[in-house]
Amino acid sequence: MEAKIGRFFESVGSLFTGGDQIPWCNSDIVSGCEREVAEAEKGSSDELKSECITRLSWALVHSKRPEDVQRGIAMLEALLAGYNSPMQLRERLYLLAVGYYRSGEYSRSRQLVEDCLEIVPDWRQAFTLKKTIENKITKDGVIGIGIATIAVGLLAGGIAAALSLRKK
Repeated sequence: MEAKIGRFFESVGSLFTGGDQIPWCNSDIVSGCEREVAEAEKGSSDELKSECITRLSWALVHSKRPEDVQRGIAMLEALLAGYNSPMQLRERLYLLAVGYYRSGEYSRSRQLVEDCLEIVPDWRQAFTLKKTIENKITKDGVIGIGIATIAVGLLAGGIAAALSLRKK
């Protein structure tokens, strides 16, 4: 019985916290990636620079800091023009989808994941992100309906109370 109650409270908690499986990245990792990019800029090959920038953009879109996520999105948008292969495009689109998910732009994120799945139809990671996005959209809709219902109930209660006071 306690296990059932625990699972219930976990599911309710994940409803409000998001409960997604996308990893987070801390500022130390972001700083390390920034140093790596700075070192690569000092004469490394274009391929190594691109790898370092991709790692930095990964760290940025997985950061808990909204300003990092926005930086990552901007970097990835700029990188999209210079992809060399479908796999690079797939990676960048996926990371961009993560960034938009983290910034709350779920419809844009879902479209990018669908673009990834057009490139690699059986990519499990993209399927997982798509499901996470759709669950978030559904949860936000349920919460919105609940808030609207409460607001209507309070308004109706207020009107009923005002009318009952007026009759007295």
